[in-house]
Amino acid sequence: MCKWKVTKGASAWFRLSCLSLLLLLLLLCSALPVTCHDTHRAVRAPRGTNSSSSAVVGRHVRSYNHLTGDVRKRKLFSYQKFFLRIDKNGKVNGTKSKDDPYSTLEIKSVDVGIVAIKGIQSNYYLAINKKGVVYGAKDFGIDCKLIERIEENRYNTYASAEWRNRKKPMFVGLMANGKPMRAKKTRRKNTATHFLPIPIV
Repeated sequence: MCKWKVTKGASAWFRLSCLSLLLLLLLLCSALPVTCHDTHRAVRAPRGTNSSSSAVVGRHVRSYNHLTGDVRKRKLFSYQKFFLRIDKNGKVNGTKSKDDPYSTLEIKSVDVGIVAIKGIQSNYYLAINKKGVVYGAKDFGIDCKLIERIEENRYNTYASAEWRNRKKPMFVGLMANGKPMRAKKTRRKNTATHFLPIPIV
């Protein structure tokens, strides 16, 4: 009787040890994928810190929200050798004079990649309407939102953020006589739409 009790106790202890070991292994295995997943997510986190910069296939999108509200004082010198100006009546054209007070402009970031350009002297905004007319707007509106882009030749282009012509962007441009181009006829590669922002000290 005594021998049977010892054997049964040892067997029960052995089964209990095996069961405990099995439970411990299960706990470790269930915790392992979570740890790996968290580590993987932590490694990838720097690329997706802003939710607005995700879910675009084939390119990296960067958000520059810190530039919103940035204000620059500039003269826009065109490839055609004119300074873009907005006069007191809201008329947009070019001048050869670098001292023309109506050519001093304020460029303000209103969204990522989108700016508003205002004549400091005239208080008119540079604008493009649905028909492709470049004009000066007294009040800021959708016509005044311009996409600012640096081109391959390091000049900037300014296209309407709201309106397009047959799905093609419409740009601010100056002709060889300094008059504004009809935006519907402009193209990105056309140097008449290229401007060099010159800082004003």
